[in-house]
Amino acid sequence: MPNRKLRKSLQKLARGAVRFSGLGDRATDTWKRIERVGALDRQNQLLLRLNYERLLREGAPLPELRDTEFSSFSQNGEDGALLYLLSLIGFGSRRSVEICAADGVECNTANLIINHDFRALLVDGRERKIQEGRAFYEHCREVAGRPPSFAHAWVTRDGINDLVREHGFDGELDVLSLDLDGVDYWIWEALTCVTPRVVVVEYHAGWWPEDAVTVAYADDFQRDGRYRGASLAAFTALAARKGYRLVGSERRQLNAFFLPEGVGEDCLPTLKPADCLGRRLFSEAERARRLAEENWVDVS
Repeated sequence: MPNRKLRKSLQKLARGAVRFSGLGDRATDTWKRIERVGALDRQNQLLLRLNYERLLREGAPLPELRDTEFSSFSQNGEDGALLYLLSLIGFGSRRSVEICAADGVECNTANLIINHDFRALLVDGRERKIQEGRAFYEHCREVAGRPPSFAHAWVTRDGINDLVREHGFDGELDVLSLDLDGVDYWIWEALTCVTPRVVVVEYHAGWWPEDAVTVAYADDFQRDGRYRGASLAAFTALAARKGYRLVGSERRQLNAFFLPEGVGEDCLPTLKPADCLGRRLFSEAERARRLAEENWVDVS
């Protein structure tokens, strides 16, 4: 059954957010999206977490990462995957940073904020989304007294570290999430002021396992169709240089998860890009055309 307390606070949001000019319709849309929340509310997630910890402690068989997926707030199954990973490696600082979090409601860290007491920095370049997010969390009782920090900013590789430091989120994190639909590779490469225990990135699933490519960097990059982001091989190579390893991707093959070297290796084996790709790959002709006609940078 849905979490009645959460539903009540969300209903209050839907009514109260109309005070914000132009946000009434968006508040209603947000409520409709969140109505489905409840099958895996805070109480059920606690039980699930305790069960994962018990399986690990007893040396029992563990599920595959993709079999742990569920969505309370995430676009796909990231909520379940993140809960599973953190259950196995342990919760630490309970801090997260999400770059391009939109309104902070349908994103990778909202579930951690609302159901697992995380402090978070949510960054987006659209002021309207920031306003909507603040309106949501203002009326969310689950985060009373500890709402996430929002930053309205256009993220660049020269400014990302200062942005994170200015909001007090440098240092240890439990989760870093990147979903810029653009220069994600370059932002993660430049981001050196944090040490996340889990990194989740949205990757371009069309590229073959051997294609370590990313869009060329530009401060004012705008996605152009499928010219955006970076391949899983590019992220995996960057992760290795930063001391991280690939442990899986969600079922739709859009987001990949990385852990630090030496963390969770007894229960979460290191994977290769080929283990996580397949359904969305370009045809040989499409791959060749894009490499010839678009400005993809080889970062292998």
